[in-house]
Amino acid sequence: MGGPSPGGSVQHVRRTPLATRTLWDWGLVKYRLDVVALSVADAVQHAGGWMFDRSTAGWEVTVLVPGVADDTPLRILGVQVASLDHALATGGRGRTPHAIAMAAGVCLRLPQADEGLHLALLDRGLEVVVWGERPPPASAELLSPVEYRLSRAARAFKTRAMASAGLAAAAGPVEDFRSGATVHAPIATDLDPAGPHPAATSIDR
Repeated sequence: MGGPSPGGSVQHVRRTPLATRTLWDWGLVKYRLDVVALSVADAVQHAGGWMFDRSTAGWEVTVLVPGVADDTPLRILGVQVASLDHALATGGRGRTPHAIAMAAGVCLRLPQADEGLHLALLDRGLEVVVWGERPPPASAELLSPVEYRLSRAARAFKTRAMASAGLAAAAGPVEDFRSGATVHAPIATDLDPAGPHPAATSIDR
């Protein structure tokens, strides 16, 4: 489906005939992205530019982190924060995202998150994205390397958010992920393939 491009940076947007436009195309329904991270700084460092561009494109983006967090860096990106502890305790009730992004480290620490990620990858209605040096072993073969090229505005706002989060480095031009979107493509994605399909090859980098 179509939709506004984040910062003009979407590379592959499927055009939808007028007669088959959805409620989202008419601005009546928002896409929702839930980002599950070890901390606010973790989310900003690894996915801050992508989150900013999706938020600018009209997505409702929420970062879920354990404990109590200062949301100042996220507010710079136009993103809100929520409690990961509460979401896990309630089994995710009330959350209906169209896309999920997760730090691989969360899966290593929390078995519930690892199981949830695997189930999400098997759901054709979800876009699933993971970052981290090594993907969760149970889900590795379902994930393909992808990258997101930040808009100019995303780099500027991510740099500000990183500084607010105590991260010294400036934002680079690309964010690297692994995604199930190349296997199941439920929505037009702004993530570009960054390598071969992982069917029989290692995706560790």
